[in-house]
Amino acid sequence: MKLVVTGLSKSFGAVRAVDDVGFTLEGGQMLALIGPNGAGKSTCFQCINGQLRPDAGRIEFDGRDLARLGVAARARLGLGRTFQIAQVAASLSVGQHVALALAARDPGVWHGIRGRGAGVDPAELRAWLERFDLEPLAGRLCGELPYPELKRVELASALALRPRVLLMDEPTAGMTRADRRGLMAIVKQEAAGGLAVLFTEHSMDVVFGFADKVLVLVRGRVIADGAPAQIAADPAVRAAYLGTAAAGEPA
Repeated sequence: MKLVVTGLSKSFGAVRAVDDVGFTLEGGQMLALIGPNGAGKSTCFQCINGQLRPDAGRIEFDGRDLARLGVAARARLGLGRTFQIAQVAASLSVGQHVALALAARDPGVWHGIRGRGAGVDPAELRAWLERFDLEPLAGRLCGELPYPELKRVELASALALRPRVLLMDEPTAGMTRADRRGLMAIVKQEAAGGLAVLFTEHSMDVVFGFADKVLVLVRGRVIADGAPAQIAADPAVRAAYLGTAAAGEPA
């Protein structure tokens, strides 16, 4: 599996939000896209995901140009997504939420949706919930959950669709150090099985603790890319972002 982004650019009026961004992401890799607020990280994600149409550039997934494909078509090819603010159905139970994701992998998806997960193998669902430490919460409504558990439900549901690439926009925002490291440990385990992960993040313990490679955006342009240790020692990166990020690192 390979995701190749070349010359990606997107402007909003006179503001060039993404300016000639390029990178390659392969299966098993975790690539962190970091930078100050307004650097263009979310815009880059939205172009890759299909929510925005770039002004220029090329996005290839296993050699296929994604330019003409919308969000749903890209998802069918294996592009998954989680969001900075967890996107879950508050009226569903945890078990129903994950069951729907499991059902959506199969041709009988509409039967599963009508039955809120009916038709899913109970043993498979239980194993999936246990994998994310959600089994004790299976009967709880998502709308009643504390935020860290809500993020695990979103992640479990996204991974249940078996994506080959997972885009994560600030996956640990608002979480404690222990909670965010626990969540990313799950993602790291999935990457070890071949999943490719592209994530944005402001918590530097997450970036330098879990990323294989780091790409730094400032005002829409890539100013550095490389291994975490290389990025941490880069004077330009420290001047543009890391000094501020380290000072504002949450506990």
